Amino acid sequence: RKGNCWDNAVAESFFSYLKREIEYNTFYNIEEAEHLLFDFIEVYYNRFRFHSTLGYMSPEEFETNIA
Repeated sequence: RKGNCWDNAVAESFFSYLKREIEYNTFYNIEEAEHLLFDFIEVYYNRFRFHSTLGYMSPEEFETNIA
């Protein structure tokens, strides 16, 4: 919806975090950049980063605690 700042809040938060993490990296080719982005998203962001919706636990900790 136009003019509603909450519609894009999740994406804005993610890209802000991503920019802070990779801001000072120098990439020598596209494969290196793709590898770093994949590792950041799939390894760190989705598995180990604390999430407020999970009680400030990482997804792995959360899954371990409910199992």
